[in-house]
Amino acid sequence: MAVTTAEAVHTGRLVSDFPAAASITAAPRTWLSFRPFLVGADLLAVLLALVVTSTISLPGLAAVGVSVVAVAFGLSAYRSRLTLSVLDDVPALGAAALTGVVAGGTVADARLGHVDMFILLGVLLALLVVFRATSYVAVRQARSTGYIAHRALVLGAGEIGQDLARAALDRPEHGLVPVGFLDDDAPRDASLLPVPHLGGYADLSATIQRLGVSEIIVAWGRTQDSSLIEIMRECDRLHCEIFAVPRFFELQHRSRDMDELWGIPLVRFRRATWRSVSWRAKRALDILVAGTALLMFAPMLALVALAVRLELGKGVIFRQVRIGVDGTPFTLFKFRSLRLPEGPGASPVWSINGDARLGPVGRFLRASSIDELPQLVNVLRGEMSIVGPRPERPVFVDQFAHEVPRYHGRHRTPAGLTGWAQVNGLRGDTSIEERARFDNYYIQNWSLWLDAKIVARTVGTVLFRRGS
Repeated sequence: MAVTTAEAVHTGRLVSDFPAAASITAAPRTWLSFRPFLVGADLLAVLLALVVTSTISLPGLAAVGVSVVAVAFGLSAYRSRLTLSVLDDVPALGAAALTGVVAGGTVADARLGHVDMFILLGVLLALLVVFRATSYVAVRQARSTGYIAHRALVLGAGEIGQDLARAALDRPEHGLVPVGFLDDDAPRDASLLPVPHLGGYADLSATIQRLGVSEIIVAWGRTQDSSLIEIMRECDRLHCEIFAVPRFFELQHRSRDMDELWGIPLVRFRRATWRSVSWRAKRALDILVAGTALLMFAPMLALVALAVRLELGKGVIFRQVRIGVDGTPFTLFKFRSLRLPEGPGASPVWSINGDARLGPVGRFLRASSIDELPQLVNVLRGEMSIVGPRPERPVFVDQFAHEVPRYHGRHRTPAGLTGWAQVNGLRGDTSIEERARFDNYYIQNWSLWLDAKIVARTVGTVLFRRGS
């Protein structure tokens, strides 16, 4: 894609003033996917190795293929990288080959002798390395000719940012096509920039969508890191990959988790949780758990409803507007626990612990958290999840958004019945700033295992501690 006049007007100069950028004339194409290409190459290597050695039957072939792909995937051997090196992948491929041969020999072909297994291992590893090297040659060629290319936006037009942009332009085998810089401090001499300065950091979301940017490189301009956090979180919904130059990178040892662009190390930020396969599994588990729980607890829920009806009269279910994912309001369901409902003119109360309107049944329901069980219906409706930040009322969301830094960041995922903040004791009348910190930590580090830990700790909290 050419950098057009409209996109360079921020600096008052035309695209012809950017010789390097002017060479970007074709729209980058990303239809060649990196991971399936490598998986296919590894499976072809497995098939050829077994054909050449003639040592394992068809069931053994399946066991070897599945094992090789699973281990390579677990060791990040299929991760898309800017700098491709087959030598970096040899340890992972060796582990995958060894596991595959053992799995094939043990599961489907126990009669396979040690010599045959050793020969198969050598042939398989050699073919995996050769096929991986060939694949990388093909990927580099596809990148160099533009068949695999990703538009990149550089945040920070300082020396490091300019070096990164020039390296990407001069070496297209990395697969990046820089289209411009964003920096709140416009460079004094824009003629020295390899690509145009397109605006400030606040223009990030709009620029990404306007130019079809898929990669962001944070090169740290003069703006404080904290001011960039909220802006960059806007990218979570925009299907962007984010790289960052680590601070003091000249003193930092490169690990396998880091990438590199012509000698400059880059840290790839973790992909937003809802873009992963695991996130779709989370929703499926939500439906399964909520539906099963409603069926299992149906007799108990009926008894609770009867107890509430006897103590409080009509209106067993309490409905209240809360704020969910992306700031969307929804109606939350709970068992009533107060003798008298709040009147239409009553001011919202942050905590009702010790409230005189709490009767014995209501006090028990809140202490045991049973009053929250009707929210399983919210989970089935997709308004909530089993695990996530607890939802708040709109009036408090508006208040906390002005008082607590990065409070709105906790609305990046659906609200939950329980959450990381709650199992760490942050419930009831506790610090909102600490809650927001724990909620944002949960979102940034989410995994199915973290959800399982939170559920386990929630069960312990309900059984052995008092609720709010």
